Amino acid sequence: MSDNAPASGPDDLFANTPTSSGDYNASAIEVLEGLEPVRRRPGMYIGGTDDRALHHLAAEVLDNAMDEAVAGHATRIEVRLEEGNRLSIADNGRGIPVDEHPKFPGKSTLEVILSTLHSGGKFSGKAYATSGGLHGVGVSVVNALSSHTRVEVARDRQLYAQEFSRGITQGAIQNLGAAPNRRGTTVSFTPDTEIFGDRQFKPARLFKLARSKAYLFAGVEIRWKCAASLSSEDVPAEAVFKFPGGLADHLAEQVGARECVTAQPFTGRQDFPDEQGRVEWAIAWPLYSDGATSWYCNTVPTPDGGTHEQGLRMALTRGLRAFGELVGAKKAKDITADDVMTGAEVMLSVFIRDPQFQSQTKDRLTSPEAARLVENAVRDHFDHFLTDNMDRGKALLGEVMERMDERLKRKQEREIKRKTATNAKKVRLPGKLTDCSGEGSRETELFIVEGDSAGGSAKQARDRKSQAILPIRGKILNVASATNDKIRANSEIADLALALGCGTRKDCDAENLRYDRVIIMTDADVDGAHIATLLMTFFFQEMPDLVRKGHLFLAQPPLYRLTAGKESRYARDDAHRAELEATVFKGKKVEVARFKGLGEMNPQQLRETTMAPETRSLIRITLPTEYEQRAGVARLVDELMGRNPEHRFNFIQNRAGEVDRDLIDA
Repeated sequence: MSDNAPASGPDDLFANTPTSSGDYNASAIEVLEGLEPVRRRPGMYIGGTDDRALHHLAAEVLDNAMDEAVAGHATRIEVRLEEGNRLSIADNGRGIPVDEHPKFPGKSTLEVILSTLHSGGKFSGKAYATSGGLHGVGVSVVNALSSHTRVEVARDRQLYAQEFSRGITQGAIQNLGAAPNRRGTTVSFTPDTEIFGDRQFKPARLFKLARSKAYLFAGVEIRWKCAASLSSEDVPAEAVFKFPGGLADHLAEQVGARECVTAQPFTGRQDFPDEQGRVEWAIAWPLYSDGATSWYCNTVPTPDGGTHEQGLRMALTRGLRAFGELVGAKKAKDITADDVMTGAEVMLSVFIRDPQFQSQTKDRLTSPEAARLVENAVRDHFDHFLTDNMDRGKALLGEVMERMDERLKRKQEREIKRKTATNAKKVRLPGKLTDCSGEGSRETELFIVEGDSAGGSAKQARDRKSQAILPIRGKILNVASATNDKIRANSEIADLALALGCGTRKDCDAENLRYDRVIIMTDADVDGAHIATLLMTFFFQEMPDLVRKGHLFLAQPPLYRLTAGKESRYARDDAHRAELEATVFKGKKVEVARFKGLGEMNPQQLRETTMAPETRSLIRITLPTEYEQRAGVARLVDELMGRNPEHRFNFIQNRAGEVDRDLIDA
């Protein structure tokens, strides 16, 4: 360097770096106020702007009315569909409070609830012991996505009204005078065409929704009305729904005149003390039926099931196994939940405090206590159902064991295929695969495990007869953005396809799958979630039939181990950890250990928390049954995992506000 050269220092580091910061300043940072975020990104709150999202608005308002009924304050609800795509839902409950809100001087409580996110009377538990609207999008989001909303409240013998447009108040609340013979809340709204286009409410869908709500709470009367121009042979202009038998009435209508395995269905209800909750169920086993399942939490449909479903499955399975042992049917020990549930018409409704759902649209219940409540409620009743009439119990046991025999026969055929593949000279299996013997009575499973270290622990933790292990090396190829040549040349994907044996793409046939379950088992952190996403993308694109027929699962390993004295519990995430600290370990000094990965758990811990069928929790990955919904999934996968990075960038930018701060800090 020349003696005359200028000295280099920190100020010079970026002297020649081109900059474009001029257009990135304070004015570029948006602050969305009120309900503006909802209108800007409706998909974040109602899952999209399709027909399903449109009808979700109706469900949210109806859920609020049902919460008043369940709480014992309303006996009647009216659902009225008018011309012009306008829907009105009224109840005779207490009425939304209209006095000035203490935190918002000059605003009525009604206005705060309709125009402020995360406002309502269901968070503290003082106004509602159980509610369906607590973790949903709420009436404020319905208001934001409607071109016109009018709310009338009859309270304290006075009638009040307030109107809104696209979430914005159109004037102060009005006192319309005396209303001595009226009480409750009426919400009338018209979905905004700027959001939903020309989509219209489907009368048949709303009619079915209203009727199902009446079945879910026997004490409520729901009146249906729709404009004459919207009625049809299947949807009358007026109807009244009131079902004293609750779910039992619903099941009777569903089964109709079909012959069933047992003449009497298995129905019942169990209330728990101290407002812990309530469980109601109705189950029948029609002959030659594909069956159907309906799951509800606090009157809200949860089509993807969840923890309440798990509790019911455990109760029925364990009950039939015990009955089989009682009558000397030794093979009954091999009965699985699928044997019991296949072909059954199942309806389950739970009412619990502070329910937790997997998403804003509440498709799946994740509250851990729901499994215990349901199993405890159903098991004793089911034992009596089987033993009070031994002929009835034996008939059901015989039908279920026939299904079990068919399943075991199919399993044996697959085992023969597996052994043939293993022994054939022309067919090899991946060297990294630790296969199962396939001689056990339970379903066979392949665990796809992240990393050799975790794979080693999993091999020691597994049931050698029914569980196989295939370790993969880190993040596999993103098949949605890769060329066909690159996919075919990838060794990890080749090993995976070889181990499963069911072919790929148009040649994929789940009947040739070598295992009953394919379980993705990754670390309970962000990297693990990324790897699981890449694997799900692989199965969605390369093995769609496997996903469609319900063979793909996600394991749920814990993130924390909590210990106080001699008692230890595992928490799957921060929310579960906080719940355990507040309930199981309340007031105790808790030692918290965070697992950095599956490989950090010893085999016993891994078996107990993540692999043993008796104690683990799995999430089944499936595809929607309706064509439009499947197409929507395909578009989403293409946008987020495909070759155009701009879609991913936009998604991350738009959703950045949803990321949990604790996740970032971790």
